[in-house]
Amino acid sequence: MKVSFFATCLVDQLFPQVGLDSVHLLEKLGVEVEYDENQTCCGQPAFNTGYVEETRKVARQFLKVFREKEYIVSPSGSCAAMIKCHYPDLFEEGTPEFKDSEEVSKRVYELSDFLVSVLKVTDVGARFPNKVTFHDSCHQYRQLGVYDQPRQLIRNVKDIDFIEMEDSTRCCGFGGTFSVKFADVSAAMVKEKVNRILESGAEYVVATDVSCLMNITGCLTRNSYPVQSMHLAELLMK
Repeated sequence: MKVSFFATCLVDQLFPQVGLDSVHLLEKLGVEVEYDENQTCCGQPAFNTGYVEETRKVARQFLKVFREKEYIVSPSGSCAAMIKCHYPDLFEEGTPEFKDSEEVSKRVYELSDFLVSVLKVTDVGARFPNKVTFHDSCHQYRQLGVYDQPRQLIRNVKDIDFIEMEDSTRCCGFGGTFSVKFADVSAAMVKEKVNRILESGAEYVVATDVSCLMNITGCLTRNSYPVQSMHLAELLMK
């Protein structure tokens, strides 16, 4: 099986290890991974800010790059949701671009969903003897409906102590440009999320979106809380 890897902007620029671990994990499971260097952004920042025409330009580049790919896998539920749920809305029905967006969106998967739903793998052979909790990113849970898949993978990590936090599906407050436009509200939301993490007693918080992790980690670090953060791909490569 061949997979085309969509890295996303934040992984490419700020969290390269997440991208490397995602690729190594797929290869470990026997998947041939290709990376097209012509890929750019999915367009979500522009879309969320109301710049629809600018989003179309970015989406056209994505469709050009990934039009012929059988499987497109991304370590971000947020970016995967942008493509799967919103690309068909960007183009007029009946146009070639609309058809491409519909077809490509069907072949886009968030990493954990691909592992469990397509590869039928729930145990990747990882070992991590620590207390771990999980944060559900909004787009992955609410738009993609991905909830059980990451949990199946986490529970099968050897020697792990998986603890569900209260309100795991509540937003962390990042929301892309939301955290800039409504900084005070965002800060209050992430503080509430961090309180739930602390109450769980976990030593690590795991998520499938580095955007959420960046926001949560910032709050943890600023307050010197003894909890570390980790992307699911990093955990599964332990």
